[in-house]
Amino acid sequence: MKKIIGGFFCVLFLLLAAMLPVHGEELELYAGAAVLMDADSGRVLYGKNEDTFMAMASTTKIMTCILVLEHASMEDMLTVSAYAASMPKVKLGIQKGEQYTVGDLLYSLMLESHNDTAVALAEYVGKAYLTEELNEKDTAAYTAEESKKAVAAFAVLMNRKAMELGCENTWFITPNGLDATETLVLEEGSTLQKEHGTTARELARILAYCIRESPCRDDFLRITRAGEYSFTANGRSYSCVNHNAFLQMMSGALTGKTGFTNKAGYCYVGALERDGRTFVVALLACGWPNNKTYKWSDTRKLMQYGIDNYFYRSFSEPGVAFDESCLKAVLVQNGQTNRLGAEAFVNVRIAEGDVPGEKESSSLPDSEGLLMKEDEEIRVEYTLADTLTAPVVCGMPVGRVDYIVGNQIYRTECIVTAENLEEIDQEWCMRQVLERFVLP
Repeated sequence: MKKIIGGFFCVLFLLLAAMLPVHGEELELYAGAAVLMDADSGRVLYGKNEDTFMAMASTTKIMTCILVLEHASMEDMLTVSAYAASMPKVKLGIQKGEQYTVGDLLYSLMLESHNDTAVALAEYVGKAYLTEELNEKDTAAYTAEESKKAVAAFAVLMNRKAMELGCENTWFITPNGLDATETLVLEEGSTLQKEHGTTARELARILAYCIRESPCRDDFLRITRAGEYSFTANGRSYSCVNHNAFLQMMSGALTGKTGFTNKAGYCYVGALERDGRTFVVALLACGWPNNKTYKWSDTRKLMQYGIDNYFYRSFSEPGVAFDESCLKAVLVQNGQTNRLGAEAFVNVRIAEGDVPGEKESSSLPDSEGLLMKEDEEIRVEYTLADTLTAPVVCGMPVGRVDYIVGNQIYRTECIVTAENLEEIDQEWCMRQVLERFVLP
């Protein structure tokens, strides 16, 4: 009876998902939500329900992995708590009081998707943010409540990183992706119920960060690309095998992570790099048992769509790059000139690099170029101040150049002043009078 009911709801969900709107050209996909993203720019090249909040299962572990790498050394030793050891399958089978290196458990986390190692790693990093007493306490002596506090502290780091990346519709509760709900108490005393989940767009954004922007991206790729990994600890030998079948499916397959819970269905996030292009695919609710292979067909279809249709164009290529000769000197009110009564102007130029405080707050990197279809165009627009008021300091922002595709700005260059210009003062006035009337 349970199987019949589960099958009914599975079919119902997929039918409803198929009726939801699709972003761009329509592809036949099994996934309830899907994204194909340009990893370098964060641009969504194809989306289906890409902003719908859904459960994400063990794809969660990409965030767990990158945060552990950024906050700990792979050589660090951690001690297992009873709470971590109590996690449900799939698990490595770690036991209370045992010690492991962070690196060994990261391979366990990403290759075999072990739930117990995810909690052990989260506790190890999270305990540093607890009270001094709990931080110094042996993790093996933690009560279940103390372990949960350490995991909750790690979840705070996960959600903070998500916000830094612009993932406003993502919420982490567990480090392993097991379905969870929590109630938050707000400042005014009201409560808010949150579920563990994300959107396809934001899941793709997180993986793009892991492989492109994180200072630990090389370690992340080394771990997630390993075919297998063996280690010995506590008198036992372990062997982990990578279950990311996509690594052998397409040329250029780079990395990825699978996931499944009864609520989330089959999920996947993966990346492919070919001919200087890096694509990320994220799939949520991509079938339930017995549809385990749906995620692979969807991934292949989306990756091939990107390979066939999107090609790199640089914003600095001839015919696209902004012509700096278009910039004219800006009128400066109350600015000093060589002669009394003349108007003051200051020359301007394109700044080299970012100007502090001038780049729009964005979670996406400023792109040097973009993956585009052949029929797409890059639009370049610029704004420049009409007038300034002295004093003017060299390097002061006075405008911007935007590179736009569709309705999205993908690169911004800052226009700055190229010289200093002092304001009219008493000394300047006296000098002008002397030069004009006294010392002709």
